[in-house]
Amino acid sequence: MSTLIHPNDALVNEEPPLPLIPVCEHFAGNRHTLLKAFAIQAEYGPVFDITCDCEDGAATGTEISHANMIVELLNSEYNIHKMAGVRIHGFNEPVWKQEVDILLSGARDLIRYITLPKAQDATQVEMMLEYIQLASQKYSLQPSLPIHVLIETHGALGEVNKIAMMEPVEVLDFGIMDYISAHQGVITDEAMRSPLQFEHALIARAKTDIVRAAISSGCVASHNVSLAIKDYQQTYDDAHRARTQFGFLRMWSVHPVQIKAIIDAMSPNPDQLQLASEVLLSAQQYNWAPIQLNGKLYDKASYRYYWQQIQQAYLAGLPLGKPVQQQFFSQNNCTP
Repeated sequence: MSTLIHPNDALVNEEPPLPLIPVCEHFAGNRHTLLKAFAIQAEYGPVFDITCDCEDGAATGTEISHANMIVELLNSEYNIHKMAGVRIHGFNEPVWKQEVDILLSGARDLIRYITLPKAQDATQVEMMLEYIQLASQKYSLQPSLPIHVLIETHGALGEVNKIAMMEPVEVLDFGIMDYISAHQGVITDEAMRSPLQFEHALIARAKTDIVRAAISSGCVASHNVSLAIKDYQQTYDDAHRARTQFGFLRMWSVHPVQIKAIIDAMSPNPDQLQLASEVLLSAQQYNWAPIQLNGKLYDKASYRYYWQQIQQAYLAGLPLGKPVQQQFFSQNNCTP
């Protein structure tokens, strides 16, 4: 029997491939909420990231001790899945360099990514990246630690394409509250919430620009938090609209209720997975040539789309059929 070709080998994409990362990023900023987040991650499995927050988590004057606390937790038995990043202070807060040194020297490869807030332009991002790269070399760490950049100022949005093209940048995050604040009253605070956060022309334009820049440069766009922090349905609706209307592939959570809502809303649904599974398994049998299935034509462009769906479902811990598991995700997934 001939060897079957795995989709990773058959479905070459001319566009920059998007990072395969969880759809949900949960923010926590103190010991109590971080321990709770790690406990939920242990229960749910490696289906969402935890962002340990130095910027908003540390009270003024406690930044150093706060960073050391995060290092302690990242090195603890609570960090089972090793799926946590950190948000440091912004460029204009001198403590950010100390945070980088404390975190990289103490937590080392346990840090999955670093989030950079408050950038005023691409130059500030470049300067922070340079320092992080030098620190990584100093502590003998991987040179290309993934970087997430918050787009929340006029300057950063104006240079979002340049920021997205920087090699270590993996995610562009939209910071809606700071972005609205930067408009000095031109946008009302109602636009921080639904439905106006999706309908106000300036907000919709910003979201569209961020997603377009991210996709064209092989980054993931991450949507701002839903301020209905304890409301599963509103969070679900916000995440679903962000995903389907704007193309965001990831979203922030700030409350445990929001984690499942975001995963449920942004992950492929069972009907999509069933179709994707049928198409890919059939296509593999025909060496990824065009096929007809139930009277419809499918080719490599559609195969790439469905393969992305299957991979996202796998990351989200969604149940996949046994043939899909065996053919695409087992150790011997390239042979029948």
